[in-house]
Amino acid sequence: MKETLYAALEQGFTAPVRDPLWGHVYFTPALEAITRSGPFMRLHRILQLGPAHRVYPGATHTRASHSVGVYGLARRLLRSFAEQGADVWMSGTGARSFLAAALLHDAGHFPYAHSLKELPLERHEVLTGRLVLSEPLRSLVSAAGADPYLTAGIIDPNLPLGTETEAAFYRGLLSGVIDPDKMDYLNRDARYCGVPYGAQDVDFIFSRLRPHPLRGADIDSRAIPSVESVLFSKYLMYRAVYWHPSVRSATAMMKKAVLAGLASGAVAGEELYGLDDQGLFSLLKSRAAPLSGLLDRIRDGNLYTLAEEFPYDDSVHRDLLPVESRSVHEAAAAERFSRASGATVPPESVIIDIPEPVGFETGLYITDEGCYFARSSSVFKAGTVDLFTQSLRKVRIFTAGSPPAAGGT
Repeated sequence: MKETLYAALEQGFTAPVRDPLWGHVYFTPALEAITRSGPFMRLHRILQLGPAHRVYPGATHTRASHSVGVYGLARRLLRSFAEQGADVWMSGTGARSFLAAALLHDAGHFPYAHSLKELPLERHEVLTGRLVLSEPLRSLVSAAGADPYLTAGIIDPNLPLGTETEAAFYRGLLSGVIDPDKMDYLNRDARYCGVPYGAQDVDFIFSRLRPHPLRGADIDSRAIPSVESVLFSKYLMYRAVYWHPSVRSATAMMKKAVLAGLASGAVAGEELYGLDDQGLFSLLKSRAAPLSGLLDRIRDGNLYTLAEEFPYDDSVHRDLLPVESRSVHEAAAAERFSRASGATVPPESVIIDIPEPVGFETGLYITDEGCYFARSSSVFKAGTVDLFTQSLRKVRIFTAGSPPAAGGT
């Protein structure tokens, strides 16, 4: 390992942080200083899984603890790859930039999990990149031996980094089939929810990963069962935890409340950036935004109930995808429920929820089979992965109070 790279990955890591999942995670004093910055401290006030604790009471871990875990796994991965020849294209500054990117990858994340996804807002990766290039993070990242622009560009793919091998390598590592982010959130979310689905053998998986300058990481066929475990675990976590009907209800209620605030002008999109969970509730309540009563129901656990559920069919439900246009369809559903029940169902008491498409990445290259994962000896062919996606993605209609008796979709 080159001396400068050795120094970047091995020397000065004297500040331990105790993580309940991975044990001691070691920082340099300069990297640890990033965790005491205002942007990082905000992550302590954002629950990793948002409303999931309504179903799984232990799910109160934060974006900050997840970020520490991702950083710790990222350092383990770089140390392994440096010993396998990646030091040919890795520099000390680049390695520190990747560690800073792993630690800060969620710095711009919205509050309340993914409730603000699909809304007319900038993506959180863009916000993160902007934070890294602004004070105080810019100076803190530089003091840690990293390049702020490279750090921001590893996180935000919209930032041009040229065709440098090192930059492409780090991007592939942070967002891939087997990446530190996924390895941490699957294990961490499963641990705190008390479910067995997400547990992964990270030590074995990392031992089978091989560095590649363009693809980030390759595997050999011995690791195929581990990748299959990751894919199936992700499917089960979405089915049982992330997209549990009660979690989707709370998520949809928050999304509807925020959208109403944006549409009425009570809240500007820029005001939603940089908030924590409590700040989001407080902002919407202080502006007397339309449908802010939904926030009281969320806080009290008085969630809308599931009235109808059916598989998403693009040929039938495509018009429901733009979240801004769902109010028309919600009004139509309310009218249908009113006719069926004989009682008036107001449009604001109906929410249509469609989760965003979820990807099951199969882009890993299998070195000894000479092909990518979807064409390998794994049972997870493209058709199997498509079935996963189709079985997970459901259109759900939630209503206030008891589900009205209504037929049809």
